[in-house]
Amino acid sequence: MKLQNMVQGGNYLILLQMVSSNWTSVEEFVLLGFGIGPHNRLLLLIFFTILYVLTLVENITIIILVCLDPHLGQLPMYILLSNFSWLEMCYVSTTVPRMLFDLAVPGGIISFHECFIQFYVFFSLGCTECFFLSTMALDRYVAICRPLHYSHIMSHNFCYLMVAVCWVVGFLWYLVPAKLISKLSFCDSNVIDHFLCDPGPILSLACPPLGKAPIFSQICLNGLLIGNISFVVVSYSTVIFTLAKTSDSLRKGFSTISFHLIVVSLFYGSVAGMYLLPGGESQLGVTKAVTLFYTAITPFLNPLIYCLRNNQVKEALGRLLKRKGTLIWSK
Repeated sequence: MKLQNMVQGGNYLILLQMVSSNWTSVEEFVLLGFGIGPHNRLLLLIFFTILYVLTLVENITIIILVCLDPHLGQLPMYILLSNFSWLEMCYVSTTVPRMLFDLAVPGGIISFHECFIQFYVFFSLGCTECFFLSTMALDRYVAICRPLHYSHIMSHNFCYLMVAVCWVVGFLWYLVPAKLISKLSFCDSNVIDHFLCDPGPILSLACPPLGKAPIFSQICLNGLLIGNISFVVVSYSTVIFTLAKTSDSLRKGFSTISFHLIVVSLFYGSVAGMYLLPGGESQLGVTKAVTLFYTAITPFLNPLIYCLRNNQVKEALGRLLKRKGTLIWSK
């Protein structure tokens, strides 16, 4: 009744002050992490530290091979792959070092600005990876379906242009939603039940009204994932259909793109399940496990999948080791 009298009396300023008194100017968040005991934290710390180092070593090896080997450095697919490896190192380094720190030092306190920088960079790198996977699908489509025009279409200049476009568009794609979310007011709680700053848990802490932030965020995510997944599916479907017409090259051609399909399936399967399916972010345990998979596990697996049975990479590695061995023995 008192609140109604205040509204009827026109004391909107007083009412606004009463409502906003429940809001706090959040200067830091608390990342709850995995909610496990010290022993399990230690095990996870050791495991993911080893995984992180191996991920960096794998991707650095690919970059070095492409840069130093004159043959690989001229092939469009490996130009894209070396840039993809650099992207993977940036992607995993955005979240895993912070996660390792929180496993080693319980508390999980992260400043407001650090949280939103991690959130924006992490999502931007994820967007960039989506565009890279589409570009690599385009490369395989042209190589198999338009082989006579491959060298003309996938020229070095075009490859580097596509790399630049992927990076620029990737970092612009989620800029508006990130800006809108950062401008929201946050209520009393500043505890994020996650091991990183993700838009879902952050939005759950924001005080209403949320404005256009949630809908802009969902539109950008849906457009990014549906558009890129559709492009990748159409590209690889056309490739498989083309290979099916020529049985002699089917085994060799399909073995080449099968590794691409595995990488695409691992990444999009986990990300789409999280952000596209209804209720994908509702179960916190599942959300953390899926997020952990595409942030830490897939960057480790991707170099292995691309290069495990790739004869060109093995030959380039052999030439590099032989060259280094010759230099050592000559000294």
